[in-house]
Amino acid sequence: MMSSRGLRITDQRRTLAGLFADTDGYLTAKDVYDYMGKRYSGLSFDTVYRNLRVMHDMGIVEQFVFEDGVKFRAHCDEHHHHHHLFCLNCEKTVPIVYCPMTRIEGVPEDFQVVRHKFEIYGYCSSCKAEGKEEAAAPHAH
Repeated sequence: MMSSRGLRITDQRRTLAGLFADTDGYLTAKDVYDYMGKRYSGLSFDTVYRNLRVMHDMGIVEQFVFEDGVKFRAHCDEHHHHHHLFCLNCEKTVPIVYCPMTRIEGVPEDFQVVRHKFEIYGYCSSCKAEGKEEAAAPHAH
């Protein structure tokens, strides 16, 4: 996907893409930096973060903001506009191909919406069955 979009494929980018392809869950920029640093000495955090940003802009990885920080994962197979359900315990993600944006009231007519985020957090059936939701429940804000 990177080469088809005109991005030069370096060994580092190939390793980075492989890391996301082999990881089911989420990775922080530090996780990626630690992994890449073991293979490429002298690699800077800025270089890692810049490559994550490029891969995000190209739609190769998705970026999510959790209470404990920004995390990345390989882009899911859903290529149409979509949102996600997130399990707060096991971090399982389920895409939902529904957008509530058209039903949101109160946006001034003269305001041009160019992008938005809508994410739902809760517990998957496996974690709920194990009783994990009580221990990991976040405080309401």
